[in-house]
Amino acid sequence: DGAAVFQQTCSVCHGTGLAGAPKAGDHAAWAPRVAKGKDLLYQHALQGFQGTAGVMPPKGGRVDLPDDLIKAAVDHMVDMAK
Repeated sequence: DGAAVFQQTCSVCHGTGLAGAPKAGDHAAWAPRVAKGKDLLYQHALQGFQGTAGVMPPKGGRVDLPDDLIKAAVDHMVDMAK
């Protein structure tokens, strides 16, 4: 599920802020990203993203994971930021 993927993969960067990743649970960091919509968050998580604040590799480097699990992890992180 999304929480497990977060713990096993996403937390490496989103737990510490590595490579400019917004920390899980940081409402201020996530609010502007969430405001742009989940579709964009999903796109960045699935395809990767390079911005002024950092870099996101496709699927957090776990290209073996199905898209639905990556989306579930995004949903989990969004819920943590509420």
